[in-house]
Amino acid sequence: MPLGDVLRFSVQALRANKVRTFLTALGLVIGNASVILVVTISLTSRDYILEQIRGIGSNLVYAYYESGGQDATVVEADYVKMADVEAVRQQLASRIVAATGVMTSFDRMLIEGRERDVRIIGSDEFYHVVRNLQLLAGRFLDGSDVQLRQKVALLTESLAARLYGNQAAAIGQVLKIHGLQFTVIGTFKERTSTFGLSELSNETVLIPISVLRYFVRVERIDPMYVQVRRSGDVEAVAGVVKQILESRHRPGAGYKVETLTAILEAANRIALVLTLVLIMVSAIALIISGIGIMNIMLVTVTERTREIGVRMAVGASRKAVLQQFLAEAILISVAGGFAGIVVGVGIPLSVRFLAEGVAVPISATAIVVAFAVSLLVGLVFGMLPANRASRLNPTEALRYE
Repeated sequence: MPLGDVLRFSVQALRANKVRTFLTALGLVIGNASVILVVTISLTSRDYILEQIRGIGSNLVYAYYESGGQDATVVEADYVKMADVEAVRQQLASRIVAATGVMTSFDRMLIEGRERDVRIIGSDEFYHVVRNLQLLAGRFLDGSDVQLRQKVALLTESLAARLYGNQAAAIGQVLKIHGLQFTVIGTFKERTSTFGLSELSNETVLIPISVLRYFVRVERIDPMYVQVRRSGDVEAVAGVVKQILESRHRPGAGYKVETLTAILEAANRIALVLTLVLIMVSAIALIISGIGIMNIMLVTVTERTREIGVRMAVGASRKAVLQQFLAEAILISVAGGFAGIVVGVGIPLSVRFLAEGVAVPISATAIVVAFAVSLLVGLVFGMLPANRASRLNPTEALRYE
């Protein structure tokens, strides 16, 4: 029988039982939509997590003093110094974007009528680049501020709002730090909040490190940040940074040099495992749908036994009967699969339309796989009913009531 006739007879048979056909295909709709939505949600979650991690600083290496001796004088000499930061800049000039160091102290300020401890950090003109900070108003530190020891300061978003009401109002204001007057030249925030787990808290003042050095008894860079040019070079640069620090200090001094690479890899692994688990759940839905198709087609074969007998009696071959019932099963699964793909793609697209600026990736691979699985489900689970129909005895089929 020509393929066109097979498809035409199959469509006529399915249209004769529209409700049954729809309910049978509904399982494939839900299964395919689930596969695409699961992959979409997984990709969106992974991209969001990775973007947040990278927002702390791209290709970031950070180093700090970890352990050494018990003698206080010896320990103070082991701390990372500004000279170490400069050595890293010189020795790794071609492999890094920038290197910077952070020194920390605290001072008391009057905030909303109450005195509170405020973190004062000192750094240089490279700090905002390495830490991927976002400028809200004014400007960042520049080289002249550090070299000339200018008494200028930047405030975090929260501190500027508490002290002066808003970001713009803070610019040009004068505040006292360690008894000296500093002019506010800018306000900023982290692109990705570290929730106080880094040197930046909600209430932090940033001043030139060359000025802060006079307010602390011991010079201690904690941490030193290095931004690497190429992501593939991060681990190698981290190793060199550790070698530089150890070579510039006494034997036995311990330095911790870490990167965000391990965190990124862990996030990728978690996302992959989550995706696989959710896809397995969706696959179970597809298998259940396939079993539903097989059951309905078996019932259909039973109901149409007399029709099969008539067709065979007028000359239809067993192969033609098998093709028709198999085509019906495949049409149900493909139609349901296509509708599921439309639903699975339509929901993320509607999110893009309704929420401007929200990027929801749609996996073309997931679409292809979902459609292929739908076709496979119809083929595999339709084979048994179709084979059963083709093996009916024409004489007994004609007698069937």
